[in-house]
Amino acid sequence: MYDQIPRLREAIKEASMSDLKDFLESIRKHSSKIGEVAMQHSAEQHSIDPALVRMPRRKRKAPPPPNPFTGEVPAPQPEAETDIYKDADEELSAQDLVDFSPVYRCWHIYTVLGAGDVFESYYRKQRKKQAKLCLQPATNMHETLDGYKRYFHELIGFFVVEDNILHTTSGLISKSYLDDLWDMALSKIVAVLRTHSAYCTDPDLMLSIKNLIILFCHTLEGYGFFVARLYGLLVEIRDQYNEILMKQWKSVFMEIFEEDNYTPITVQYQAEYVDIVSVFPFHDSFVEKSPLPKRFPFSRFVPNVYKQVKEYIFACLKFSEDLNLSQTEIDDMVRKSTNFLLTRTLSGCLSSLIRKPGLGLAQLIQITINTEYLETACIHLEDFISNVTGTSYSREVSHVAKLQGKSMFKDARSHTEQQIYQALNNKIDEFLELAIYDWTLSESRGHASGYLMDLIAFLQSTFMSFTNLPDKVAQTACMCACKHIAECLSSILLDPNAKSLSTGALQQFNLDVIQCEQFASSNPVPGFDMGALLMAFMELRQLLDLGMTDDWSAYLRDFGQDRNKYLLVSPQSAILLAEKITGGMKKAGVFTSMKKPEKERKKLLETALKQLRVLVNASSISCR
Repeated sequence: MYDQIPRLREAIKEASMSDLKDFLESIRKHSSKIGEVAMQHSAEQHSIDPALVRMPRRKRKAPPPPNPFTGEVPAPQPEAETDIYKDADEELSAQDLVDFSPVYRCWHIYTVLGAGDVFESYYRKQRKKQAKLCLQPATNMHETLDGYKRYFHELIGFFVVEDNILHTTSGLISKSYLDDLWDMALSKIVAVLRTHSAYCTDPDLMLSIKNLIILFCHTLEGYGFFVARLYGLLVEIRDQYNEILMKQWKSVFMEIFEEDNYTPITVQYQAEYVDIVSVFPFHDSFVEKSPLPKRFPFSRFVPNVYKQVKEYIFACLKFSEDLNLSQTEIDDMVRKSTNFLLTRTLSGCLSSLIRKPGLGLAQLIQITINTEYLETACIHLEDFISNVTGTSYSREVSHVAKLQGKSMFKDARSHTEQQIYQALNNKIDEFLELAIYDWTLSESRGHASGYLMDLIAFLQSTFMSFTNLPDKVAQTACMCACKHIAECLSSILLDPNAKSLSTGALQQFNLDVIQCEQFASSNPVPGFDMGALLMAFMELRQLLDLGMTDDWSAYLRDFGQDRNKYLLVSPQSAILLAEKITGGMKKAGVFTSMKKPEKERKKLLETALKQLRVLVNASSISCR
């Protein structure tokens, strides 16, 4: 009998070890259910919808069809269930779902038989292997929320079991061992979540993932595990979430711009007016008191863009909930995110809109007006953020991130204004392309050219539509237009391809310039000093006067002096004009039957040309 005792001990150890192996195999299979129940209980404790963590249930199998010969219905076969897995009643705790008796029994037997250290080493080794399996996610985990649920359920199930073993056994595992195991797992979990969340492009899925991570943290915190690193990871994921939101809002803004008609909003009913002012902070006593239909100065995209910026702020706030952040930190985060939306996303959309081919002058003017109202509304966005984050915002506080929307809208408006000036010049070019001058005309027609009259009429109607633009923009556009017309007319007059210029053609050209000067004197845009617009045509006027009066001697005598009444005329321009006039006289045959006045004029022109060329040569030598 004594000799049989060692063999009996080994047999008992083997039998208990067999039970333990069965336990370990089963617990690996059912960790997911344990974790799911634990997360559901934690969700209820923190007033979170438990549906967030539930896995989809498999549909029940349809009952088998009756036997076609006997009519008997076979009894359904119950699903096999392991012995360690008790009734999955959700009223039970996660620990109550598991029968730990195989572990306790085996641990007790090995301890009594003096092999406790062997059992401890084996148990810890096997559980570490299982931990590594739990920490290895499915390759497609990032595709659905269920993938993240399954991963978290497995992990929580594992550590709930270990926590129970820690508190119900004496020495099988220690607190330091479990802490080390958790630290190893936490590093892996952070790396896995960082990698897989980077694949996410759906803001709603990202928000659900965040809520699931929060619940994962709550659950493990309830068992005494340290999860601060996961909250730090959530701050990183928040930045990615905001990037996803900005991509989504880019499409929203572009759609708003695409659907806008770029005309001021007109409302027929008071309810429509109330709807707009409730969305966008617009207060104008003139519009308020005016009878229906009422007309706003901006187009639809102003209230639509403002509304969507507020929607973005709400979306940012959703992710900041439950991140253990102070109100000040949340407020700062929302302001920074809103700044990114304004200075990157909205700014880029506006830039694309402004550069859009085929955008008309009227549309550009409306965009300028719209950006001015959006810039003014930025102060209301500041207050809105303070209200929704529950912080008191002072514009004098330096540490608070201020919205950069005002500067962004100013830049966008400046870009739009440049496009307005360019579009206006392009339109002017279209009219000037219709200019056809007969440089051999014997006498003028007595009135300005038709193309120029059409151009003046266009400018007058255009500048009337500038009433809602800032005075400086309207004045700059008007001055640029006048300068451009003067430069183009000068180019036409001094075109080197036209070798002759008759007196009649010069007089006709003079009538066109007079028409331009009258337009400039009519004050088409208010705010100019007397004669300011006329200065745009001064160089051309001096050149024409020089050619029509043949006052070459005065030009040469006073050249380079402030008293020169042709001060703005360069010698190069004077040479071109004198050559053209000479060419016109030759073409008209004046030199063949020359009378005394023509001879004197010819001599004057020849002398003037020689002296002008000397001036040009002298200037070129001095510049070397």
